[in-house]
Amino acid sequence: MSGHSKWATIRRSKGVNDAKRGQLFTKLGHEIVIATREGGPDPEANFRLRLVLDKARQANMPKDNIERAIKRGSGELKGSDELQEVMYEGYGPNGVAIMVLGLSDNRNRTVSEVRHVFTRHGGNLGADGSVAWMFSRKGYIGIDPGDSDPEEIALVAIDAGAEDVEISDGIVEVYTQVQDFKAVEEALINASLKVSNAQLSWIPQSTVSLDEKQTLQTMKLIEALEDLDDVQQVFSNLDISDELMAKYEAQAA
Repeated sequence: MSGHSKWATIRRSKGVNDAKRGQLFTKLGHEIVIATREGGPDPEANFRLRLVLDKARQANMPKDNIERAIKRGSGELKGSDELQEVMYEGYGPNGVAIMVLGLSDNRNRTVSEVRHVFTRHGGNLGADGSVAWMFSRKGYIGIDPGDSDPEEIALVAIDAGAEDVEISDGIVEVYTQVQDFKAVEEALINASLKVSNAQLSWIPQSTVSLDEKQTLQTMKLIEALEDLDDVQQVFSNLDISDELMAKYEAQAA
């Protein structure tokens, strides 16, 4: 379905430097605030909060930071009211559809920064609805198979209600309907499998393939958008081959 989900998973698994880690903790903190504000501070009753807490723990986010963000979201500490969810749509330099999800306390600043990155990398920010119709809201679960048989992992996921499973070098990607996401994730965890990423995502209904130069150019745009402080997630319909993914990672190392 989407090469970009896999690319993002692999990039996260490689770790980040201190500056990037601090930025990641800030983004996770904002996500915890919003999830708590909308669904309450109990992760057992608030599935969105449980998902982001899982991501925070995988990133080794300090416990104090997590607790402070939950308190902000529940109103015990000031500072949550100004955060709002934002979504932007646009095109890459070669016609790739891109969706940008963020959390912002200043919409004018955020849209200006997002527009600037699109323009600087040869893309353009579009109007609301310009590309969203190309994507579907799905559950996404990335699994590091380790010593497990990827085909067996796929069977566990499908038996639990997964809609689709993709197997490639080093990762098993599971896609679900939104309403089945929690059950499938729990089945995989109960099977003692290593879930490296679990989130509700915007998955492209179809993907586009570009030549090497165009693909790398678009990947640079996506990464620049992800580096913005107010941006939480970026989704695209770009199909990225394992070979180009490895080449881009080597250049960025």
